[in-house]
Amino acid sequence: MEGTLVRRPHRSAALACSAALLLAALTACGGTADADTQRPSTPEGVTAQASSSTSVHVMWAPATDDEKIAGYEVYRGKTKVKSLPAAKHMTDVDGLTAATDYTFTVRSKDTAGNLSTPSAAVPVTTQETPPKDETPPTVPAKLTATAEGGRAATLTWRPAKDDVGVTSYDVYQEDSRIHSVPGTETTAKVTGLRPGTVYTFTVRARDASDKSSPDSDAVDLTTASAPGAPASTAPTGLRAETGKEGAEFTVDLSWDQPETGGVIPAYELYLNGKLTTTVVWGGTPPQGRATYRLTLADPPGTRYSMKLRAKLPDGKWGDFSAQRTVVLAG
Repeated sequence: MEGTLVRRPHRSAALACSAALLLAALTACGGTADADTQRPSTPEGVTAQASSSTSVHVMWAPATDDEKIAGYEVYRGKTKVKSLPAAKHMTDVDGLTAATDYTFTVRSKDTAGNLSTPSAAVPVTTQETPPKDETPPTVPAKLTATAEGGRAATLTWRPAKDDVGVTSYDVYQEDSRIHSVPGTETTAKVTGLRPGTVYTFTVRARDASDKSSPDSDAVDLTTASAPGAPASTAPTGLRAETGKEGAEFTVDLSWDQPETGGVIPAYELYLNGKLTTTVVWGGTPPQGRATYRLTLADPPGTRYSMKLRAKLPDGKWGDFSAQRTVVLAG
């Protein structure tokens, strides 16, 4: 929708201090400005897991600040090895030496540049140099997810197998890795979720050579809605079936339309997180389950993740559906 240009009158010089005067003398307007010198909180819950013989996976819980967290710094001993934005609460530290002891700490940083005190130091020992390993682990099976209120979920799965040994399991939400647990564990608690939101999780097993299994089957989960929140407008039951017509691939999508109190005139379809097309019905919009055929000219083996959302009767776009992943087979 195109916006409307609104012109606002300039405020009188008698009513506003200029930026130059404000920088020179804050008292010219009778105001005060206190510099932000308060440290952000120290990151808690720091863990360090040896993912392989040369890498360690570090995670922590979000910090807080009286203004705003700008990011995090990760230290190996006294050496800073990573700087990350505020949205990141995990990282992989590579280039380490096999069978070696390390300690890691994390510091938070606010928008004024204040650093927190270092977190508690977490010791970890990298794994032994693995024997030659050309085979990735098998796929973790029977993935299930249980919502714990509106902001957390617990995932469980059956162990994968590897000719040398599974060293870790990586949890993915859509196509982003959000959590890792040691290879001895087959459950993970995911936090920081949003109430009333649809999530799609998969799990991959990883071995000491950093080879990963294919994705497990996806599991969909909807967190509990916040009290008084409106009902979800996400399409449900999304399915994707691939086929081929001549030199092109087809993907037949079908889904159950959300209850919106009116007609849904269109859907936005996203591939790999980017808007690809807007599905607009040529005649009367369908009732109940909707279908759409997508044609692709990509080479065999191309992987796509797909999700969509409805245009609501009030003109706004609704919640996203769960995600589906397809691989174009030759």
